Amino acid sequence: MNDTILDAKDLTKRFDTKIVLDTISFDVKKGEIFGLLGPNGAGKTTMIRIILDIIKADNGTVNIFGEIFNERLKERIGYLPEERGLYQKITIFECLKYFAELKSVKKSETAIDFWLNKVELYDYKYKRVEELSKGMQQKIQLVVAFIHNPELLILDEPFAGLDPVNTKLIKDILLDLKREGKTIILSTHQMDQVERMCDRILTVNHGKRVLYGSLAEIKSNYKESVVVEYEGDLKQVEGIKKIEDYGNYAELCLDEDTDPQEVLKKLMDVVGVRRFELKAPSLNEIFIEVVENA
Repeated sequence: MNDTILDAKDLTKRFDTKIVLDTISFDVKKGEIFGLLGPNGAGKTTMIRIILDIIKADNGTVNIFGEIFNERLKERIGYLPEERGLYQKITIFECLKYFAELKSVKKSETAIDFWLNKVELYDYKYKRVEELSKGMQQKIQLVVAFIHNPELLILDEPFAGLDPVNTKLIKDILLDLKREGKTIILSTHQMDQVERMCDRILTVNHGKRVLYGSLAEIKSNYKESVVVEYEGDLKQVEGIKKIEDYGNYAELCLDEDTDPQEVLKKLMDVVGVRRFELKAPSLNEIFIEVVENA
């Protein structure tokens, strides 16, 4: 059985002479959270708009649920756009009722109450949208994406404007949706959330695909660093390429073929070592290295 929900091949897009997407290919599997990453201006939002047929690619193809995008697919997809689109002068209930009817939601009031409770905004049901904070409006915009129980969610910066408590709330909701078998494409700058949630990622930079695969696959291509807690005066020893010293705590980047145990022996000759351990690079560190070296 084919478990591919979305299959994009050789997506290319130019605006005037600027190449925004350069022959990018990737797929998204059923039931996974797929991270779409890149610095500002990398082409992420353009890619999402091509996937949803909002704009056309110059070259390349996109298949969703095995089909070219069409009107029938809209009710199977939930979309959180980068630009928010709530009507400010009406109540939250009226706003959600309108979007639910656009998506042909049956028993829309039941669905509205369910989701307002989930995002902890039920008490604001009859408040006007303009009375809500930015973070509250963000949660209502997410409810608009969830309201029709879509199979595929495409979320562009879902954590924007949320404090840590509400970020956790939305993260937990997304993980619950994944457990229900939903597929989620997540475009965000919050690398810690990506590292905790995503099964696979695609990173684009200057319109090109630079990282693609599972976090384990990607991290396996980057050398571990060493964390050391020490007493004394830390000095450069053979085998260390770079030291980031924070005072009694340091991160060491080792030469390619250096054995960490040999470095430990040499360090113990110059400082008192309280802790010495290997540390896999974080996704944030890999992201910064990729972007800075592009």
